[in-house]
Amino acid sequence: MDSEIKCSSSKFAGGTKISGAADVPEGQGDIQRDLDRLEARESHVKLSKTKCKVLHRGSSDRETMKGGMFYSTKPEIKRAMVLADDAMKKDKIKRLELAVCNEPSDTEEEEEEIEEMSENASGSSEDCNSEEDVKSNKRVMSRERAVKTKRRRVLDSDSDHDGSDVEFKPDGKEAASSEEASSGVDENESSDAETEAESPIKVPAKRKRREVKKPAKRSSLGNECSETPKRAATVSSEAKSKLTSFAAPESFESQANASSGGTGGFSVWEHEKLDWLQEGKRRDAHRRRQGDPDYDPCTLYVPEDYLNKCTPGVRRWWQLKSQNFDAVICYKVGKFYELYHMDAVTGVNELGLIFMKGTWAHSGFPETAFGRFSDVLVQKGYKVARVEQTETPEMMEARCKSKGQSTKFDKVVRREICRIITKGTKTYSVMDCDPSENHSKFLLCVKEKEDSAGTRVYGVCFVDTSMGKFHVGQFPDDRHCSRFRTLVAHYTPVQVLFEKGNLSVDTQKILKGSLVSCIQEGLTSGSQFWNASKTLKVLLEEGYFKEKQNSENGCSLPSVIKSLTSESDSLGLTPGENSELALSALGGCVFYLKRCLIDQELLSQANFEEYVPVDIATAKTMSSGSLFARTGQRMVLDGVTLMNLEVLQNGTNGSTEGTLLERIDSCCTPFGKRLLKQWLCAPLCNPKSINDRLDAVEDLLEVPDKMSEVSEYLKKLPDLERLLSKIHSIGSPLKSQNHPDSRAIFYEEIKYSKKKIADFLSTLEGFKIMNEIVEFMEEFASDFKSRVLKQLVTRKAQNPDGRFPDLTAELTRWDTAFDHNQARKTGVITPKLGFDPDYDGALEDIRALEEDLRRYLDKQRKLLGSKSVQYWGTGKNRYQMEIPESVISRNLPEEYELRSSRKGYKRYWTKEIEKMLAAMVNAEERRDAALKDCMRRLFYNFAKNSKDWQTAVECIAVLDVLMSLAHYSQGGDGPLCRPEILLPRDNARPFLELRNSRHPCITKTFFGDDFIPNDIVIGIKDEGSSSEGSCVLVTGPNMGGKSTLMRQVIVMCPRVPLGFGVVQSCQRCYCCSLELLKQQEALCTPAGLLVVMAQLGCYVPAEACRLTPIDRVFTRLGASDRIMAGESTFFVELSETSSILQHATEHSLVLMDELGRGTATFDGTAIASAVVQELAERIQCRTLFSTHYHSLVEDYSHSGAVRLGHMACMVENESEDPSQETITFLYKFIEGACPKSYGFNAARLADIPEEVIQKGHRKAKEFEKTTISLRIFRYLCQVVDGTTCDANAVRKLMAMIDRL
Repeated sequence: MDSEIKCSSSKFAGGTKISGAADVPEGQGDIQRDLDRLEARESHVKLSKTKCKVLHRGSSDRETMKGGMFYSTKPEIKRAMVLADDAMKKDKIKRLELAVCNEPSDTEEEEEEIEEMSENASGSSEDCNSEEDVKSNKRVMSRERAVKTKRRRVLDSDSDHDGSDVEFKPDGKEAASSEEASSGVDENESSDAETEAESPIKVPAKRKRREVKKPAKRSSLGNECSETPKRAATVSSEAKSKLTSFAAPESFESQANASSGGTGGFSVWEHEKLDWLQEGKRRDAHRRRQGDPDYDPCTLYVPEDYLNKCTPGVRRWWQLKSQNFDAVICYKVGKFYELYHMDAVTGVNELGLIFMKGTWAHSGFPETAFGRFSDVLVQKGYKVARVEQTETPEMMEARCKSKGQSTKFDKVVRREICRIITKGTKTYSVMDCDPSENHSKFLLCVKEKEDSAGTRVYGVCFVDTSMGKFHVGQFPDDRHCSRFRTLVAHYTPVQVLFEKGNLSVDTQKILKGSLVSCIQEGLTSGSQFWNASKTLKVLLEEGYFKEKQNSENGCSLPSVIKSLTSESDSLGLTPGENSELALSALGGCVFYLKRCLIDQELLSQANFEEYVPVDIATAKTMSSGSLFARTGQRMVLDGVTLMNLEVLQNGTNGSTEGTLLERIDSCCTPFGKRLLKQWLCAPLCNPKSINDRLDAVEDLLEVPDKMSEVSEYLKKLPDLERLLSKIHSIGSPLKSQNHPDSRAIFYEEIKYSKKKIADFLSTLEGFKIMNEIVEFMEEFASDFKSRVLKQLVTRKAQNPDGRFPDLTAELTRWDTAFDHNQARKTGVITPKLGFDPDYDGALEDIRALEEDLRRYLDKQRKLLGSKSVQYWGTGKNRYQMEIPESVISRNLPEEYELRSSRKGYKRYWTKEIEKMLAAMVNAEERRDAALKDCMRRLFYNFAKNSKDWQTAVECIAVLDVLMSLAHYSQGGDGPLCRPEILLPRDNARPFLELRNSRHPCITKTFFGDDFIPNDIVIGIKDEGSSSEGSCVLVTGPNMGGKSTLMRQVIVMCPRVPLGFGVVQSCQRCYCCSLELLKQQEALCTPAGLLVVMAQLGCYVPAEACRLTPIDRVFTRLGASDRIMAGESTFFVELSETSSILQHATEHSLVLMDELGRGTATFDGTAIASAVVQELAERIQCRTLFSTHYHSLVEDYSHSGAVRLGHMACMVENESEDPSQETITFLYKFIEGACPKSYGFNAARLADIPEEVIQKGHRKAKEFEKTTISLRIFRYLCQVVDGTTCDANAVRKLMAMIDRL
């Protein structure tokens, strides 16, 4: 019989109450509580509306099957269904027994805390972050918490009377216990004052939720529950495990609907009724309407009369919201972050939070959950503003008293924005989550203009805020924005800032098309996006670089910024001639970092680097030998090439799956992975440097055992680049002086201190491991051939050529600086003697004063003739001399001043004691101040040596990348060879020779047996060919692998192997039906990838590889439009072709696939012919050009600059009927042209209807006959005119007539 469960799913702030549950006997309180929890969970899993009715007919019911209403693949839901099946067979009493649990499961603890917060607005909470240091105590504390009777606090309707709100102030007792600080304070110890609501929102008096009628069955269940006899609440482990099955899954998101006003029955939230907040009626802070071109969507005008009606806490919230309308305000109240109004709706919809009861939208979460919840919002594109209390109630009272006459709006603790977090400004502080990825996330600021010659010029500044490294530069660009496209491909930004009205249409198209998921924000010119002069002025006035003042140039600006200023201005206030845009872009970036309150911690690192586009230094007029002899020369891989070759991301889903990066990346450290990506984007061009890397790879391959041992060391290293930035941020004296965070009051202060210390100790441990690696490799470094490898693993102290700094002495000093274990446990650093001068000086003064006081006491004892005289007192009343009355009867010195007494004794002070006590108090205050600021100063002292720390990280990063290249070179599938890179001679052509080259990523996806290796020879004579043409025209049948030369197409479908690499196309394979297997391009290696690998310094999958350096790889592959940028497929083709023709040199490699197919046949053929001529005869660069235009082949069949080749195939049963033909693709590149494209074979494989194929074949015959007729007529005219009159011409004419 079906079991029917009816639930009234009201949104709960204090738990959902069952009708009749008020009379539940004492022994049944646990049952009631668990029923409340279960009912609340049911409400979440279902619709969270006013009423719902769930019918459970068993897990075998069709509604629970795939396609049904209740179908779910989640294991917890399936387990719950099985348990429900068992529960249906039991009676009601037995079901209640299943719901009894004194011990909430681990998965419920966090939800229970948020539930409790929903009831109390600021009640006690559990630790929601599940940090490692409290995991071991969780279960014990949950048991204790379950046994204690919880003292629930209810929102008082008069809580915000007189405009004051009671704020949280952690006392010494709470701060002393690390366990309590991690898990919350016992509610039974809360003072009466704490029962007042901490929420600054004023609520109407006697607010009640609307009554929701309970179904009769639920009501009777509650009555039955109240009549159950008292019994001990014993729970079996089986019941506990079953209860955990009802816990909501972690990924569950609340389905609460903002418009419903929660379950309190309100149809519209209060903020939705405000007229000035409605869409179309809003104004910014300057009262500009939304239609105004200068409207600022980041601010909001809030009427003054509305603010005056608000309570002080609400008024402050609206003031902050009006200046940060585009941010979600996390407003600190006690130990919770509260979300109000529209932010609360966002919190419920995006974070799965629960609305609190009331007419205004209100939700929140505990302080310790900030990192997790803020990270979710930021990843979804929101800005998050963290607002902290920056004074205690006592400080507020003192402020009001000092002010004299204060208003009700002054009687509220001060709150300030301490941080605004966006996608591009994450620093991973102790308040935030740890980074979940290794790659850099850049914030890019860009400014653009056209110079007097009409050339487009960009000024850029981009920064990875997690490491604090700034790149600043200015460069000219072409009409296709090639350099800008390359910039955003190499340093992909997650957020872009620009000056409103500044960017051209072309640049906007790039931002919309290439950076679709990137956050883009316009800044107002002047006030937000500063000009160059204002930028320099602010940098100097704010004193960001005082700690690292440059004594050489007499200016406090870093050398990179100084180089952008005018040489005639020693103060650095005048921008240079060609750097105004770069400095202005830096100004926009600084403004934004300042708004996010991270400018001090990042800029004070003074870590700047000038950005110069990879190709900007390449001069075409230079001789080829001197060009590549320069060690700084790099190969250019622009954004289009990186995308087409899929070096970093695949074209399917944007991940690294199937890319070259994934294949060769076996780096063990995060900073090594970041460096490898930089190397991939800009391979070397200098043969000497490339060969030195290849020597390093060989050296490492010769010591495989040592290499695996070093790999184990590397795997233990944390992300030291980011940790160094965090340590600098915490130790920055600039930030500690005036940053709001330095005034913030945190409930979990001890926990954050522990995390800071853990990060610091992790950093020290990482550098110890680095030191061990270098010590280990120094033993056999002398045998290395590679100069760069020797430098990396040799310390400067041991060898002048070594680059690794000697860290031994510095690490030993930090090992003895303080007790590491004690600091890790307590969260407090107590420096040892000799490490902190201020602390040591204060301790020395205290010891000296204590000795002086002891000697003084001995002197007084001798004077009075009594050894029983001793000091008494505490605090500022210390060191009172307690003298027995029997001694006092004698004459006392006049300087004795009576202070206190007890029976039989009197206590005295003297001027000398008072003076020494004052000195003692002063010394103790200095000691306490030094101890309080000890962690910051300790981190600051550590960061002073940042140059050595950073150098060590860079050395190990390079070692990690070289080991990754060696790992690929060792474990590649099939034969790999060391590439031979030769400097081009002035009288010789550039060339490329690859013998039996293969796909470098083949082992990742497919079996090597099916792969057909190919030779690629360009620019030199090949076996069986006398041509040295630099351009190769590739033809062949559809799907025959014409792009093998560029992509080395793998056999990716089931085919019949015919032996010796020959495969026959299957008859019913879907992937075969797509031209060149486009959907699998992510796994098809272009010849360009092998070139990239060779110049990267890695072995390549081929039997032989010889080439002269390639300065740039160009690609024109595939067919796709840029619909977001308004560019058609053919336009994209021509834009890429235009960039190639403008920038290619004789040392470039061009890969061009079927140019001209996006337009009419004649136009396409004409364009393709002209481009081939330009590449082959004028530029003379190495080119692979695949085409189906056979007239193009005929035109260049006798050209010495062009070679012909095609992808071989076998045709069986060739006849007039294409359905009878059998095409076997050989996937081998051979000399000559392919006679046909065999397009109807592809149509047949794609399952085009047979009648359509036949019609098409007949039409093709007509087209072919017409074309041949025209050719005969043209040739006949030439013969008649005498331009072609030899015997061969006549024979050719007769052959054409026969063919017709």
